[in-house]
Amino acid sequence: MKIELKEISKYKHQTYERVKFHEVDLMNVCNNAVYFNYFEDARIKYVLDLKKDYNLKELLENDSFFIMVHNECDYYEPALFDDELIILTRIDFIKNTSFGFRHLVLRKNDKNIIAGGSGIVVHINLKTKIKIPLPAEFYDAVADYEDKVSLINK
Repeated sequence: MKIELKEISKYKHQTYERVKFHEVDLMNVCNNAVYFNYFEDARIKYVLDLKKDYNLKELLENDSFFIMVHNECDYYEPALFDDELIILTRIDFIKNTSFGFRHLVLRKNDKNIIAGGSGIVVHINLKTKIKIPLPAEFYDAVADYEDKVSLINK
């Protein structure tokens, strides 16, 4: 699948991965489950960058924690050993206690979209494991960073 500029332009956040030897099978193809590790790395980096850029001290500190409640991936082309990948990430929506990510995986050398995915995380209290509201500053930071995000139940 060739990159469509209008689709790629929705994504500001990028991380990079290189397909490692232990991530491929006998056909030299990156195992499908590995993409979920790439998405996790991208989500964590996104939130940490957002915290740094917008001074969101409450997130992922003390009892603030996120758990994954939904994860999916569509595969278009295989990634092979030593391919350099660009993982594009954006937040698509924010609710009271949860938010959704979208990801695109591009092969760096030909800029083809090789996979796409999404996931939903819930903000919880680490000790009680109970859902807790996202801070208002999080809504504001994401709304400022992303060109278009659905803010639900703000």
